[in-house]
Amino acid sequence: MLRLIFFVFLTLILYSLLRFLFKAMLSSGKKRDRKQDPEELVQDPYCQTYIPKRSALKKKVEGQVLYFCCEKCLKSYVRKEVKTSA
Repeated sequence: MLRLIFFVFLTLILYSLLRFLFKAMLSSGKKRDRKQDPEELVQDPYCQTYIPKRSALKKKVEGQVLYFCCEKCLKSYVRKEVKTSA
C-alpha cells in the first residue's frame, strides 16, 4: 500500500514538472516571434515625431490615412489644413 501511495505521489510530481517545462517552452517561443518582428514606426505629420503604429491615432484626411502621436497634434493639424484650404 505504501508503494502505491509513493508511486501516485511521484507520478503527480513528474506530471507537474513536465507541464511547467512545456509551458515555459511555449512562452519562450512566443517571445522570440515578437523580437523577430520589429514594430513599424510612423511619423506624425504635425510634430514630425516617430511613434509606434500600434499606439498612434489614425485619421483619414483627403483619402490618405495619417497617424498622430496625440489628440492635440491631430486637432492642430486639422485646424492648419482647414486654414490653408480656405
